[in-house]
Amino acid sequence: MDAYLELCFELAGLDAAAVEQACLAGGAIAVTFSDAGDAPVLEPRPGEMRLWGRTQVQALFGPASPALDCLLRLAAALGREPGEIRLRMLADRVWEREWLRDFHARRFGRRLWICPTHEDVAEEDAVLVRLDPGLAFGTGTHASTALCLEWLDAQPVVPSPVIDYGCGSGVLGIAAARLGAAAVHAYDIDPQALEATRQNARRNGVAQRLRVHRAPHALPRRPRLILANILAETLVTLAAWFSARTAPGAQLVLSGLLESQVAEVTAAYATCFDVTLFGARDGWACLVAQRRAP
Repeated sequence: MDAYLELCFELAGLDAAAVEQACLAGGAIAVTFSDAGDAPVLEPRPGEMRLWGRTQVQALFGPASPALDCLLRLAAALGREPGEIRLRMLADRVWEREWLRDFHARRFGRRLWICPTHEDVAEEDAVLVRLDPGLAFGTGTHASTALCLEWLDAQPVVPSPVIDYGCGSGVLGIAAARLGAAAVHAYDIDPQALEATRQNARRNGVAQRLRVHRAPHALPRRPRLILANILAETLVTLAAWFSARTAPGAQLVLSGLLESQVAEVTAAYATCFDVTLFGARDGWACLVAQRRAP
């Protein structure tokens, strides 16, 4: 069986785009950036690439690549010593299925499960959301998403209509539909996220109850529930917009913020909403805001 070559090194202040270009120019067939330490990366803005404080770069080369030549060329292109780049050979495998080794069914609350397509859940009352990792953010593994899913599971009835604002993979909106919401509207600025949401909705049998929207003004004006798992600064900016579109009694689930940002986000919504902390985990927090009468 053919073996692939992997060259691995720390980014250490180099420009990420230039490094990626150097790897590809040197013959790499794939370039991956990953966490070399243990630090969170927030969801990026459009066109932005947010990296870790210590970022590891892994450049994968095809089986026919001469290992020493690739290493020396890459070291020269990066201005690094060859000894700073680690080399290893990887046995060939079905690469697109590699993630399956570490992604398994997970329960959120009492009955809600996020389950990859290669697994099943034996619980009789389990509510399954079938989801495989893909191009869009959101599989439930991140603490901010997990807190939103646990809140949804704790609701006796999920009200309609629901807006999944910044839907990513569609995991929150699909979970709401699987838990009984009759109408879900998903919005994201990323076309890949909208396509992922469509595909995942079909896979979970809720496509008839879930619509995707390319523009926020097309979203319903009086939702009963808004799920917004996005950046804290974006949540602050959206406070007036959410207030204008919701009626008394409507609820917002606000996540994607750090615990240190709770006070700032709460203050932005306090004028029109009663805001409470639903939960916190791994430094992340989830707030629930209920619209007051004017």
